[in-house]
Amino acid sequence: MKQFIISCLAFISAFSFAQEKDKEKQMKMAVEKANSYVYEANELVDAEDYISAEMEYRKAISEQPTTVSGTYNLGNSYYEKGNYDEALFRHTQAAKNAISKTEKHKAYHNIGNILMQRELCQEAVEAYKNALRNDPSDDETRYNFAIAKECAEQQQQQNKDEEKEDENEKEDENKQEQDQDQDKKEDDKKDEGDQDKKEGEDEKDEEGKPKDEEEKENKGDKEKENKGQPKPKQGQLSPQQIKSLLEAMNNQEQKVQEKINAEKQKGVKVKTEKDW
Repeated sequence: MKQFIISCLAFISAFSFAQEKDKEKQMKMAVEKANSYVYEANELVDAEDYISAEMEYRKAISEQPTTVSGTYNLGNSYYEKGNYDEALFRHTQAAKNAISKTEKHKAYHNIGNILMQRELCQEAVEAYKNALRNDPSDDETRYNFAIAKECAEQQQQQNKDEEKEDENEKEDENKQEQDQDQDKKEDDKKDEGDQDKKEGEDEKDEEGKPKDEEEKENKGDKEKENKGQPKPKQGQLSPQQIKSLLEAMNNQEQKVQEKINAEKQKGVKVKTEKDW
């Protein structure tokens, strides 16, 4: 029984070892195949056939997803065509899958270049820092880092200036609104004063009463005077008319009497008749 168990363990170990060997062999073949695709793609890039090169790089990545050369070179082909978004994505993949410092340095250096093309200077500074951590001796990376740092400082200053300008504009707008509110309050206060003045004039007595009020009172007084006198009926004379008529009759009678007296003095009789 013991010998049987030992035999089984030995078989299992041998089988596992065979599987590991087979797996390693498959991985080696995949890497070799991926590298061959990368090699062909590189030849196409040299011939400036970027579309065909992209297809070959994609085949390499499909065969070996963690291949650094495939993603790195594919990112470079996108960069040459000006497709910076795809280039950034592929170089980020390459930096993530990179094992050696040399591979990491190249990936981060190119990431910095892409970010500079998109005017993301502060992000480019960080990318170049990562590249220099993996290869501090690269002069080109140091130069690009200095350029990116200066660009980032200029952008920061520009942002500060824009923020200050926005604050000044906001202050001006607030001041203008306050001035408008103050003008409105003064206009309202002036209108209230005019209204109060008008109301005060309307409330004055006879010495300072408005014309329309005085006319109303005068009209009322006349109505009172007329109310105390009897109104003549239609077809009758008013007392004033009668008085005037009597005065006219008396005057006429006086004239007639004077005429009679004059005739008497002459001795002539005169027939008196009333002419009314």
